[in-house]
Amino acid sequence: MSDVNEPVNPAEEPDDIVAQAEAVLDEAGSDPRSAVERERDDLRDMLQRLQADFENYKKRVVRDSADTIARGVASLVNKLLPVLDALDLAQAHFTTASAEELDTVEAKALVQARALLLDTLSKDGLERIDEVGAPFDPQIHEAVAHVDGEGEQVIDDVMRAGYRWKGAVVRPAMVRVRG
Repeated sequence: MSDVNEPVNPAEEPDDIVAQAEAVLDEAGSDPRSAVERERDDLRDMLQRLQADFENYKKRVVRDSADTIARGVASLVNKLLPVLDALDLAQAHFTTASAEELDTVEAKALVQARALLLDTLSKDGLERIDEVGAPFDPQIHEAVAHVDGEGEQVIDDVMRAGYRWKGAVVRPAMVRVRG
C-alpha cells in the first residue's frame, strides 16, 4: 500500500489506483470528512465550555472583590462607632450644660464634628438605630433593662445608639424596654 502523499505512477493499472484509494479511505473511516467535522465540533464545544468557565470566573472575581471591599468598609465603620459614641456623649454633655459652656468654640466644634461624621457616613449607608417608642426588635435592639408597662414591648430609652451599615446591623442599640 502506498502513502497518500506519494505521486501516482501512471503506469499502474486504474484498478490498482482505485484499490489504493479505497484502502486509504478504509483507514480513515468510511467518510474522512466526518472525522474532521467531529473533531472540529469537539474543539468548538471545548472552546465554548472554556469561554463559559472564563465568564463565570470573571463574575466570581468581581463578586468576591466587591464582598471583600464591603467587609473592609463595614469593619472600618465598626471601628468608628466608638468615636461616634464619644461625640454623642460630648453633645449630650453640652445640651445639659449651662448656656455659657454651650456657647464655647470647643463645644460648637465638637457638635459640628459629630454632625459632619454622622452625615458623611449616613450618605454612604450608615443608619442610626435610636428611636424611642419603636417596637422592640431583638434583631436590632439589645435589651439591658425592663420597665413594667401596658401593651406590647416598646423602646423606653436608648442608652447607646445602634447602627446599620447598608441594611445589615453592625451594632444593636442598647435599650431599656417598657411593656
